[in-house]
Amino acid sequence: MSTPWNGASGGGAPHAAPEWRRLSPRTLLVHCGWLGAPLGSLALTALATGGRITGGAWLTLAAIATVFAVVTTAGWIRWARTDFRVTGENLEVRSGLVTRRSRSVPLHRIRTVDLTASPLHRLLGVTVLRAGTAGSGEGGGELSLESLPVAEGERLRAELLARAATGAVAEDPVLARISWRWLRYAPLTFWVVGGVFVAGGSVYRALHEIGIEPWKIGFVRRAFEEFGNGMLWLTVPAALLAVIALGSVGAVVLYVENWWNYRLEWADTGTLRVHRGLLTTRSVTIERARLRGVVLREPLLLRAGGGALVRAVASGLGNKEENRKRSALLPPAPRREAVRVAGGTLQSPFPDSSVTDRQDLQGRHLVRHPRVALRRRRVRGLLFAVLPGTALLAGLGAAFTPVLLHAAWIYAVVTTPVVLWLARDAYRNLGHGIVGEHLVARSGTFSRDTLALRREAVAAWTFSTSPFTRRAGLVTLTAAVAAGEEGYRIPDLAEGVAPAFAATATPGILDEFLTHPARNSRPTAAT
Repeated sequence: MSTPWNGASGGGAPHAAPEWRRLSPRTLLVHCGWLGAPLGSLALTALATGGRITGGAWLTLAAIATVFAVVTTAGWIRWARTDFRVTGENLEVRSGLVTRRSRSVPLHRIRTVDLTASPLHRLLGVTVLRAGTAGSGEGGGELSLESLPVAEGERLRAELLARAATGAVAEDPVLARISWRWLRYAPLTFWVVGGVFVAGGSVYRALHEIGIEPWKIGFVRRAFEEFGNGMLWLTVPAALLAVIALGSVGAVVLYVENWWNYRLEWADTGTLRVHRGLLTTRSVTIERARLRGVVLREPLLLRAGGGALVRAVASGLGNKEENRKRSALLPPAPRREAVRVAGGTLQSPFPDSSVTDRQDLQGRHLVRHPRVALRRRRVRGLLFAVLPGTALLAGLGAAFTPVLLHAAWIYAVVTTPVVLWLARDAYRNLGHGIVGEHLVARSGTFSRDTLALRREAVAAWTFSTSPFTRRAGLVTLTAAVAAGEEGYRIPDLAEGVAPAFAATATPGILDEFLTHPARNSRPTAAT
């Protein structure tokens, strides 16, 4: 590994510029990984047809061979014409054949350095290094080096992070390690049911693409015939239980794959590091200076089971999709553990770590929102959930069969209390406040999110209203942040409270929009 240029040697002469380095030649094998899907499809076709390969399959094989030649050639050119080096101040990457492209990023602007290895990468002993820069996002402010040898990737990451801002590290730098007792929280997500149908749809699409009609397969046809001829009051619950059981197994498998060997720790350089993964390993680093806050997320089922997960609000994690993957700090775990990890990430107690949720909403840390917000949630639930379903069933019943008329009133009777309960829960979860240097906001029922955001990270405020919220005297605040989801909403604040809260949380941003208190009984702001 080359030594960065230090500016001068012992005799005053500068060191020679570092040599350019290439990626691992095993990059070419990684580029061939796409062959697995089409070759697997051909194998399934041959298996389903008893070894008979149709003319269409031979054409597919010829197309695969042609594409393989093109992709392999392109991959070889890309490997041969891509090199990089680390100087004393910059990471430089050159690439391209016809159009030669050179990129140079100052080391002090690199905020995150991630190492990711898929099963194929791990088999070949290589890894992918991605360096996120200050302000990286949709614009693609990220450098990626494909297929570095694992040892060189680790050395290069340490070299790039050497200039990260250092700071005091806690006495125990390890914030959390995996506990397999947390596996009980894996099934407490929507994807236990939804994931089964998504997986089933994917299998159906794959079989359909290779010319196999799943409905014509013998055991599938027999299963549907027996299901339709059986007693539905037994077969429907049995099918639902089967879906839940299958989904639970899949959720546990995904949990193990995603969070195997999980460790969250503060590194010596003052960066937060997350390491996890079984088949595909991921190691994400977040510089302390780019960590803006955390979100304690509690989906409805997970919250019912006493669990939660934690995500970071940080800049330099890429676009929204990459941010979703890289921002995870803690898998579904006990809520007490999630609160502890959130506090360790903030390096200060999480705002609700010492009180219950009810006490929070009664004013210990969070300010309750106006009661008219409860009425809005009730009305919206009845209008958008209860009324459409009832009207549809009633209309079909009037047109076709009276049985659906009974289904309409049963639907209304069942869903109305559920909607009212969800509205009440959503209202109870509303709250906002200021705790030390953090702005705190909580909202949501299907996913109750508690945001603790550094006040200095807020770049701007947006005040949003509609004809209905203006009539109710409510305003939705959105804090614009150059990190995470880039905007965090605080819904349904009283219109007389919202400007004062924003001005208190971020002094100076709204001063030119606020009127003098002596001329108005309450502050106002531009919307």
